Amino acid sequence: MKIGYARVSTEEQNLDLQIEALTEAGCDRIITDQAQSGATAAESREGFAEAMELLGNGDLLIVWKLDRVGRSIADLIHLLKLFGDRGIEFRSLTDGIDTTTAGGRLVFHIMGALAEFERDLIQERTKAGLQAAKKRGKRLGRPAALTPAQIAHAKKAIEAKRETVSGMAEILGVNRSTLQRAMNRYALS
Repeated sequence: MKIGYARVSTEEQNLDLQIEALTEAGCDRIITDQAQSGATAAESREGFAEAMELLGNGDLLIVWKLDRVGRSIADLIHLLKLFGDRGIEFRSLTDGIDTTTAGGRLVFHIMGALAEFERDLIQERTKAGLQAAKKRGKRLGRPAALTPAQIAHAKKAIEAKRETVSGMAEILGVNRSTLQRAMNRYALS
């Protein structure tokens, strides 16, 4: 089965050009999304979700242009992987991507490799930034829930039996286990 998918971002835009191209491509059925931003994840769009329900192993999803399904390389790679996992072929009429052909699969794999390379570069830059921040003495992670003075005050009140761990935690606005861990760390330092 050949399912066509067309999308426009606003009510004022027209689907006619896409529908005409999808009809000429021999689509058995054409599903549309009107006034659906490309920034919205494809899987959360009503029309796209309907198209995915109709598609099965060996079926073909056809779009007029790649940006009708996703805006970023990462989105497209995610969707093309999803299609591949379900045995769904994919064709973009104006971009020359057709996973039913060897050339189309090559383009798909090149896009996948580029997206993976981009993710790896981001991870490397993030790790380098974290290491540099640590060297500068910057504390990483969530801010401490309690100050050393609060921990010392809580410890004294609990040891003097003026308050329980649970009661002191409630006063300080933290979970009992948070206070207990903080006091254990305070005792070690």
